[in-house]
Amino acid sequence: MNKFFGDKKFYRKVMTVAVPIMVQNGISNFVSLLDNIMIGQVGTEQMSGVSIVNQLLFVLYLGIFGALAGPGIYGAQFYGKSDHEGVRHTFRFKLYIGLAIILAGIAVLYWNGNSLMRLYLHDTIDSTQDPARVLQFGHEYLLIMLIGLVPFAIEEIYASSLRECGETRLPMIAGLIAVFVNLGLNYVLIFGHFGAPKLGVTGAAIATVISRFVQAAIVVIWTHTHTVRMAFAKGIYRSLRIPLPLAGKIAAKGFPLTANELLWSLGMAFLNQCYSRRGLDAVAGLNIASTITNLFNVVFIAMGSAVAIMVGQLLGAGKLEEAKETDTRLITFSVLSSAVLGALLFLLAPLFPELYDTTAEVKGLATGFIRIGAACMPIFAFMHATYFTLRTGGKTLITFCFDSVFLWLVSVPVAFFIAGYTVTPVLSFYLYMQMLDLIKCAIGFVLVKKGVWIQNLVQDE
Repeated sequence: MNKFFGDKKFYRKVMTVAVPIMVQNGISNFVSLLDNIMIGQVGTEQMSGVSIVNQLLFVLYLGIFGALAGPGIYGAQFYGKSDHEGVRHTFRFKLYIGLAIILAGIAVLYWNGNSLMRLYLHDTIDSTQDPARVLQFGHEYLLIMLIGLVPFAIEEIYASSLRECGETRLPMIAGLIAVFVNLGLNYVLIFGHFGAPKLGVTGAAIATVISRFVQAAIVVIWTHTHTVRMAFAKGIYRSLRIPLPLAGKIAAKGFPLTANELLWSLGMAFLNQCYSRRGLDAVAGLNIASTITNLFNVVFIAMGSAVAIMVGQLLGAGKLEEAKETDTRLITFSVLSSAVLGALLFLLAPLFPELYDTTAEVKGLATGFIRIGAACMPIFAFMHATYFTLRTGGKTLITFCFDSVFLWLVSVPVAFFIAGYTVTPVLSFYLYMQMLDLIKCAIGFVLVKKGVWIQNLVQDE
């Protein structure tokens, strides 16, 4: 049993790494839930418009995460090796690639946002939503949200580097401050309290953008005023040069991750577009369900980050056997904790949609989506942990095939067929798509067990 479970010291270390990430993501998702409820109080069409925009922005968010993941692999291992100059180089690489992706994304969404949103506007006879109004509200929300993408990218570049160097508390604190700023401004601007104008979805977007600037400012200022603890930040902008051989290695490892996250997020956007063909009520129900399930998913999401940090540092320090043992215990903890949370969510599922001022049809669909997500949570946890294991060991081409190639070659064709050529109810449709992940779990189990990911990438750097 010691193979799967650690001692108290091990779990204290896990909690030190994972809990700040859980807290940050948990509060962020909780505030997203409150935002969602506030917008839902304004109207179902407003909620659907915001939901569609967030599907498009999700592609950019994951593109940034993927772009930072490649240099992040090297950053964690350089830190494990106590090579601060190496960490500086990985930070600079993040700066170049992160800002390039976000600026390109802003241009695409500014010029083509409405066309992309129309792909989700499939009405049905029994729907009470007007697609034209949904598009109008989505357009208003999108134009303002684009402003907040640059501070979002900058904050992620800094925060990811801090986490790789063992500093998880500061990004958590910055995130907490930002979400409460967002929540307070939402209350004022969406409903027009304290003499402010009642701005609806526009107010929600303004609040989010302001909170993004606040979060970025906190992380950037703290990093540059604590260079004793964060040695990589000292003189980081004296030169923007990256050694060409190292840049080539980071790019080689990072490109599959960037491509993977972009293709995966595009694939998920396509899947949601397929679900939307069952009507705008399905869009609204999925929006409610995803907001709720994201709140409960924070544990296995944080455990993925724990794998990247703890196992990555051990690999960089050359402690390969300890890295393997640690990884097994982290995966076990992630799956078991998700099973408990999933059972709790399944029982509570009918209560959450009642928080929304929407139709009985939307509430019923939301409850069904939540229960499916709850039942599948241990599957998602195992899949997430194995993905991060392979990624941490630099097996980025394998993770590319494991994730986005599988999505586009298996999940997308299945969803396209079910959406276009069957009358399968949307809840059954959704369940079938989640069950496909069992295939990925089997593949991930074999690859992790074989230990193909166990390697020190920075030994000779």
